[in-house]
Amino acid sequence: MQIAAIHHVSLTVHDLERSRIFYRDILGLSEIARPPFNFPGAWFQVGATQLLHLIVHTNSTFRHKPLDTRDLHFAVRVESFQATLDFLCAKGYREDAPIDDPCRMIVQPYATAGFPQIYILDPDRHIIELNAEKL
Repeated sequence: MQIAAIHHVSLTVHDLERSRIFYRDILGLSEIARPPFNFPGAWFQVGATQLLHLIVHTNSTFRHKPLDTRDLHFAVRVESFQATLDFLCAKGYREDAPIDDPCRMIVQPYATAGFPQIYILDPDRHIIELNAEKL
């Protein structure tokens, strides 16, 4: 077996429309056609070949914890660290937001990983890392 790429990430959501708005307006993803499953959801294109699947599922486990960079998350690469940081700040994200504020962000321009990182939460408190090749 040889794995070529990650095809998709699936996330469960409470409010599909709220999540659609976040992934479209904050992350800038394009919604794409989804097969007619017997449950609500949405698919988004991520880069050239990866997908994000949002699924409404009543028996899912959701986070009820503050933003934590070492907890379960997915990461996306952005072209510009500074432009991404400026955009998030314009949308109300802040490093100094209270620990339980959904608009809190953690910014690590000189991360140990070797590339700058920004961590935010989606409306269901899924952690998203936005990273860039350089500052």
